[in-house]
Amino acid sequence: MDSFEFNKIAGALLGTALAIFGLSELSQAIYHSPELAEDKKGFKIEVAEAEAPAEGGEAGEAKSLGTLLAAASAEKGAAGAKACAACHTFEKGGANKVGPALWNIVERPHGSQDGFSYSEAMAAKKAEPWTYEALDAFIANPKGAIAGTKMAFGGIKNPAKRADIIAYLSTLADAPKPFPAP
Repeated sequence: MDSFEFNKIAGALLGTALAIFGLSELSQAIYHSPELAEDKKGFKIEVAEAEAPAEGGEAGEAKSLGTLLAAASAEKGAAGAKACAACHTFEKGGANKVGPALWNIVERPHGSQDGFSYSEAMAAKKAEPWTYEALDAFIANPKGAIAGTKMAFGGIKNPAKRADIIAYLSTLADAPKPFPAP
């Protein structure tokens, strides 16, 4: 190897090192971070505490289920219930799937759909009807409302979306039950 080729290689290595160190210094000048004290291991991030939404969905504003249902849209609920169609049927005389058919669910006793094998927890509640309040609690948190249920759905936290779905479920009957008073 002659000296000219050695000079090219050495120049390339030195030029690369100079570019890396130069970019490092430039980035320090642009994005300056303060020096931390020896006993501090990170940065303190100031975050304002957000109020948790109340039952009505807006912070500080609680709405009753009757008020939410009065403002609910069965059409939006039908769209929201499309995810439920993976496990449930909605038509009259519909077959049970992974979950029971939901036709005429409002005021039907828990665990009473013919031909469906319910969990022990659901079967134990057979004397209780699916009221609007019970549906709301179950759709919000199935495992919290009925501990031991086989339903693997995590729930819908938004009260307005739940009300839309419940409004849709109320239409799935020959004689829909009236909503509770607001």
